[in-house]
Amino acid sequence: MTLAIPEIDDEKCTGCGDCVILCPTRAVAIVAGKARVINPENCDYCTYCETICEEGAILCPFEIVLDNHL
Repeated sequence: MTLAIPEIDDEKCTGCGDCVILCPTRAVAIVAGKARVINPENCDYCTYCETICEEGAILCPFEIVLDNHL
């Protein structure tokens, strides 16, 4: 299984650090002025980083799986 981690758009990221402050698992950090997922194994995909990012630089896409065996 592949780890789902937030996608960060370098063009939109201002490096404000709000996502770092809000991340409960310390998976995100500012590296060279931009947000990075530095500990992907810690990320529990809570989506707090996406919610706090005013620039819209962080996206936590979900894969929707349909079960037609209902």
